[in-house]
Amino acid sequence: MSVLCLIANPAEPALDDKMVGAIQHETGGEINWLCQRIACEIISPKSADALAIAHQHLAGKPVDAALVPLTHRRKRVLVADMDSTMIDQECIDEIADAVGIKAEVAAITARAMNGELDFHEALRTRVALVKGLERKVLEEIRRERITLASGGRALVQTMKAYGAYTSLVSGGFTYFADYYAKRIGFDEAIANVLEFDGEKLTGTVADPIVDKTTKLTRLQALAVEQSVPMSMTLAVGDGANDLDMIKAAGMGVALHAKPVVAEQAAVRIDHGDLTALLYLQGFEEDDFVR
Repeated sequence: MSVLCLIANPAEPALDDKMVGAIQHETGGEINWLCQRIACEIISPKSADALAIAHQHLAGKPVDAALVPLTHRRKRVLVADMDSTMIDQECIDEIADAVGIKAEVAAITARAMNGELDFHEALRTRVALVKGLERKVLEEIRRERITLASGGRALVQTMKAYGAYTSLVSGGFTYFADYYAKRIGFDEAIANVLEFDGEKLTGTVADPIVDKTTKLTRLQALAVEQSVPMSMTLAVGDGANDLDMIKAAGMGVALHAKPVVAEQAAVRIDHGDLTALLYLQGFEEDDFVR
């Protein structure tokens, strides 16, 4: 038993009855609207090619489609990436901008997130380039340059309200992860530790490095700690260091992801915001905790 989810971005509510009806006519199944013009599900489609049919009808339209199992649909563990997932920016790129080398660092970041560079080496290289930056500048960046990704707080607060444990696991830095995890409402945050000499960055990061293995291991450990099968876990991210946890989770979501990640994830959200992960679990808009 499965459900075909059709999801638009709340900022661009492009889904309509005609679109859904055309898809359901070919797939079979029962239509159930979760939020008018934003999210609809087709329960138990009869066609074995339901997802392909949906993609044919949605070609060129800002609407995502995903086929998910009905069993264990609501997840009890969430592990989320931070940079370009729960926040809109890459923190290291914004730090680099403060010393005038954003383009250079952003190029390294992009290659690392697409799996073209060793993550550890790329991280240490970028951190070394911002050696000497003062803590007060990091405070300004955190306060003025970083924005929360749309739908993130609703995702975390709603899942927590329905009994889930939520973890922010980032290859970024505790200086940002601890702060934004608290603002969004995560139960915990795990990230890399920038090292300081007094009030200035040393250009180094403390061991051990939080990487793809850390993310996967924490997802697996939380399933054990929460006494749930892996089928009841959810992981979301956008970069190559998120791929292992995305593939291991009961529901692994590539959110506005790099090509190498989007191609391999079971679920990809290219248009919707983080509330798409609630619709994938069958939550209606009225269920959301904001």
